[in-house]
Parts: sequence; structure tokens; C-alpha cells
Amino acid sequence: MSQPPGTGKYEQMLVRCQGLNPVPTAIAHPCEETALAGAIEAAEKGLITPILVGPAAKIREVAAAHHIALGSTPIIDTPHSHASAAKAVELVRTGEAELIMKGSLHSDELLGAVVARETGLRTGRRISHVFIMDVPTYHKVLLVTDAAINIAPTLEDKVDIVQNAIDLAVALGVQTPKVAILAAVETVTSKMPSTIDAAALCKMADRGQITGGLLDGPLAFDNAISKEAARIKGITSVVAGDPNILLVPDLEAGNILAKQLTFLANADSAGLVLGARVPIILTSRADSVRSRIASCGVAMLAAHARRKSMSAAV
Repeated sequence: MSQPPGTGKYEQMLVRCQGLNPVPTAIAHPCEETALAGAIEAAEKGLITPILVGPAAKIREVAAAHHIALGSTPIIDTPHSHASAAKAVELVRTGEAELIMKGSLHSDELLGAVVARETGLRTGRRISHVFIMDVPTYHKVLLVTDAAINIAPTLEDKVDIVQNAIDLAVALGVQTPKVAILAAVETVTSKMPSTIDAAALCKMADRGQITGGLLDGPLAFDNAISKEAARIKGITSVVAGDPNILLVPDLEAGNILAKQLTFLANADSAGLVLGARVPIILTSRADSVRSRIASCGVAMLAAHARRKSMSAAV
């Protein structure tokens, strides 16, 4: 069973949000109950200041049908979901919003607006997705990446994917995140290219091409998660048994892993897209209220960390 609200790792993480100002957030096309209610509830908890972007009449109709109090929440009227995505991105470009939250449109539609070359929110980094998971059988919040965007990432893609995840873990309060680079085995072999990528990533970290974290790999899942499994295999590692981040070899492996943790281990999962100019909160209709609130809390911490880095750069 998942831990009851108030005792889980998400709640411990959300304590870090206390005392921080809510972040202006463009809610892209919240035209369905869970999307709209999630945004309003996150606002009530002081995590975000929502700007609702979508067909105004439809948004008000959904709010009335499900007794969602919009109060003075601003609504920017758009004709359809494509326009909602484009307008949400525009609000970030003009500085009116510092986060984007997916409403009831397809993820591809929203991300298409984010990565548009002339009008989007591209940076020098590759965009990647992170699942922030509260697994009842694991002793801390676990980040799994990338299980939603990059299908077959190259070594260079993995550099950005792991750096995005390290930066997020630091924003969540982890001083030096530990990264387990997963493969089917813990030895390097040319027959499994993911093991070569893992070894290269570790050496790139040694050379300062990846910063802020401790990397080890290749590690099979058992010796990544279990100190005892690592000991039996003769693996000496500060990461084995204690990772903050699991870097998966490809999207299929990551997606299967994340869903196994959810449906077999009763894990809750929050989701965030990183590597764009601002974090993007990706929610699903199947997400629990707890997961949606956690996604907003994680994004809030990432946004405040971004503010600090920008002010330090100036």
C-alpha cells in the first residue's frame, strides 16, 4: 500500500515549498475537471498562481458543473487547444509566466509549441522528462529518466538527460545526487551499447562534462537499488543501493520501469519536462490529486532554483 497522505516522501519534499512565493503558471487548455481542479487546488496550497489559457466559456462551464471556484483567476480566451498551447508558451516568452502546466490537451501538442524553432522555448539543452516517484519500498524520492520523450537517446542526448535530472535533484534539496546508469548487466560489453554509454558517461563526469552528481554504471537494476545485491556481485560503489536518479537506457525500458513501480509497488509519480526555458508540468488524467500537487511542488522548487541561477549569472 502507498503511504497515507502526510507521511510520505512527497509531503517531506513539499515542506521545502513553504515560505516560497507561488509561481505564475500558464495552464494550457484546462477544459476537463481534473486539469482545472488540479490547477486551482495547487493555487490554494500556495504553489502556483494560475493563468487559465483556453476557451473561456468551456472553462467556466466545467468549473460550474464540478463546483470548482475560480474566484478571480484570470482566463485568457483561445479558440482551441493548439492556440492554447501557443499562448501558454507566449506567456513565458513575455515573462508573464514562469511555468507551464498541461491541461486537457495532448502532450505532443503542448510540447510541439514548446520546441517550435522561432516561437518556442528551446535552450541549448535537449528536452527530457523526469518521473519523480514515491516508491513505498524505497527510502527516498526516486527520479526516473527519460521514460516519456527521448525514444532512443544517443550518448550526447544522455548527457543532457542526466544533467537535467541532476539539476532538478539539486533544486529538490539533494546536495550531490547519486545517479545509477541502468543496463541489463554491470559489466561493459560491446554487445550491449548501453553499457558502453554508461561507462562513457561516468568518464565524462570525471572530466567535468557532467557536473553536480556522482555517477556509476553500468548497473543492473538489482545492484543499483540493493546494497546487498551489489555486495554479492562484488561491486564497490557509493551509488549502489542509494541512488537518487535512475538513468534508463531508452524510453521503452524507462516506461516499463516507471509503470511497474506504479502498478506493482503502489508508487505515486509526479512528472516534469526539463531542458526548455522553464519547467513544464505534465499531468495525466489518471494522476492522483497527490501526484498532481507533487508535480506542481517540484516545478515550484525548480522555478525558484532557476531564479537563483539567473540572478547569480547577472
